[in-house]
Amino acid sequence: MTIDDQPAPTRAPAPARPGTWALLRPLVLRVHFWGGVLVGPFLLVAALTGFVYTLMPSLEPVVYRHELTVPASDARVPLADQVRVGMDAMPGTALRSVRPGPTPIDTTQVIANDPALPESSSRTAFVDPHTGDLRGVLETYGSGQAMPLRAWVDQLHRNLHLGDAGRLYTELAASWLWVLVLAGLALWVGLVRRRRRERASALLVPRVAGGRRARLLSWHAVVGLWAALGLLFLSATGLTWSTYAGENVGALRAQLSWATPEPANALPGATAAGHEVGAHSHHAEPAPTAAPTTAPTTAPTADAPPGSFDLAARVAADAGLDGLIEISPGDGPGSATTVTQIDRTWPEEHDAIALDPATGQVTDVVRFADWPLAARLATYGIDAHMGYLFGVANQVVLGVLALGLACVVVWGWVLWFRRGPGRRPGHVPADGVLRSLPRGLLAGVVAVTVVVGLLVPLLGASLLAFLLLETLLDRRRTGAPTGSREPQKT
Repeated sequence: MTIDDQPAPTRAPAPARPGTWALLRPLVLRVHFWGGVLVGPFLLVAALTGFVYTLMPSLEPVVYRHELTVPASDARVPLADQVRVGMDAMPGTALRSVRPGPTPIDTTQVIANDPALPESSSRTAFVDPHTGDLRGVLETYGSGQAMPLRAWVDQLHRNLHLGDAGRLYTELAASWLWVLVLAGLALWVGLVRRRRRERASALLVPRVAGGRRARLLSWHAVVGLWAALGLLFLSATGLTWSTYAGENVGALRAQLSWATPEPANALPGATAAGHEVGAHSHHAEPAPTAAPTTAPTTAPTADAPPGSFDLAARVAADAGLDGLIEISPGDGPGSATTVTQIDRTWPEEHDAIALDPATGQVTDVVRFADWPLAARLATYGIDAHMGYLFGVANQVVLGVLALGLACVVVWGWVLWFRRGPGRRPGHVPADGVLRSLPRGLLAGVVAVTVVVGLLVPLLGASLLAFLLLETLLDRRRTGAPTGSREPQKT
């Protein structure tokens, strides 16, 4: 055989290029790990306080039965006289609005601005519409008229009774929740795909057999999977109330003209300035705008013509505004009285009219059906977040989601502490993951991170803080530059 007859040497096949998920998985695992360990306490507190809040719509009518309900009767005291009784019981306040009882067993709520109360709080007198007797005076919170017990729980969930500084905890939790959910879903689906024989059952049903750690991981992942859609919803709606991300949401809605419409406040020919209808407060009313705002700081005058409240109620009924309504007198001469539906259960009713308090002539009408789609969706979302939209069923779903989130967080911590042999706390997942990414993929990750950080500033700031903390801990642990140790198998 000559040299020319010898077969050409064969080249070894090139190693398969790892796919995008194989390259991103270590980074996703690291983000899920850090978020779960460091933000988990905030999520746990938010879940538990949120669960308590879901009980409030059912407890409030029981605790405040005397103020909220009266024996049914056909007798009726003029609404103007009821307002007078209520305001006489609240000296030093200015009338803000009146909510007639929608059924014969409901009291009339006379709501007043009191300068001695904190922001977003009001003084409310409860009047028997059949006898005109005063049933009580309570401090209420927000335009949702939260009674003292619900208001206290609301503030616990919202800011741990720490004021504006405490609101950062809920914003941090809401900012990270969607990141952790999406990262967890990606990790779980990727893991199950490698175990093709048990893909369907392992993805949807938690294990009841096998090792303790395997069972715990299965429960952590499967419960998270079933709760994922609801948790993403809670994260998105919760961010509308946040301090920093909420401002961005509000700016975006303003740019896209998605603001909540309102009837014109000025009477024809008058120069009175209009004011925003539906000022919002966290867990006190729907807040499709960015950060929660409060009721108007300029107190409406109580010097409305006698009988104007009764006239407004009759005109509103003729205009189709039935059920729960709120009558707000104008800010002064030349301002219209507004009547707004405030029914927050499905199907929601938020029609509003403006009318001349002297003549009853309707000067403007805004129908809920004509609201921008984004404003209506935001209203639905916030009311569902608070447990009002679908009543008891809504509250049950929220309670289950809250308990599910609490369990997932605790299971995640236990998984980390049982990560190593002898139940020693586990190591941080392998570092150096960013440096191992191709430049194009790394540029995409950086771009997405920057955009998310700008839209959700607290998330961006915490990501940077976690990166710095990780670097310091790693150098202290290894005594070497970050990334010098061998990556761990996970």
